[in-house]
Amino acid sequence: MLAIIGGTGLTQMQGLKVISSQQMTTPWGSPSADVVKGELAGRPVLFLARHGHPHRTPPHKVNYRANLWALKEAGATAIIAVNAVGGISSNCEPAGLMIPDQIIDYTYGREHTYFADDLESVTHIDFSWPYDEPLRQLILQQAQVLDIALLAKGTYAATQGPRLETAAEIKRLANDGCDIVGMTGMPEAALARELELPYACIALVVNMAAGLTDEIITMADIEEALQNGMGKVLSLLDQTIQAF
Repeated sequence: MLAIIGGTGLTQMQGLKVISSQQMTTPWGSPSADVVKGELAGRPVLFLARHGHPHRTPPHKVNYRANLWALKEAGATAIIAVNAVGGISSNCEPAGLMIPDQIIDYTYGREHTYFADDLESVTHIDFSWPYDEPLRQLILQQAQVLDIALLAKGTYAATQGPRLETAAEIKRLANDGCDIVGMTGMPEAALARELELPYACIALVVNMAAGLTDEIITMADIEEALQNGMGKVLSLLDQTIQAF
């Protein structure tokens, strides 16, 4: 069963016929919100609001381990994450979409692995390609069906937050080869890999990153980009769920 993790601007799924909403407990604590089981376009789907519903948990406080664990326990066999991001590369624009294929982790102090305590042996996962390629290709194919223009690859910079970045930090990220920047891409992607859950991301660009324009980044501009772009995200999710 496909699971959707909704980020900023997606705390609930439009059109989702809710079958159950379960408050779950995990060995890692409580997830951000109830795990919602429902139907979308006649297909079963799970949904979890990453920041809670209402939106109140900042990126560095999200219990990523509990979220991923709860989804797997609820029956998830693959996950699509929706992330609001800033654009770094010149081909990014507000309300545009990217399906990243790489990620660089700049976060710190987050509980980032299930393999930390009471181990019989040290465990290492291969993370060369952090996003599941068949799931990425499925999303890209459905975007073609819907004639949704998007960027088919790119590198996501995962920063700590909750503050936005400085112009100098964005320059550094650009020099590192990053195309977009967000605060929730890690450790989510790595935890999914540890649980052997195929994982892909639909990134919605909500602003150009710091120092790339003469404008100051405002929440009003971010909200406008969310409103303008979320319709495409929801259509793409709907189509992908049907094809999954």
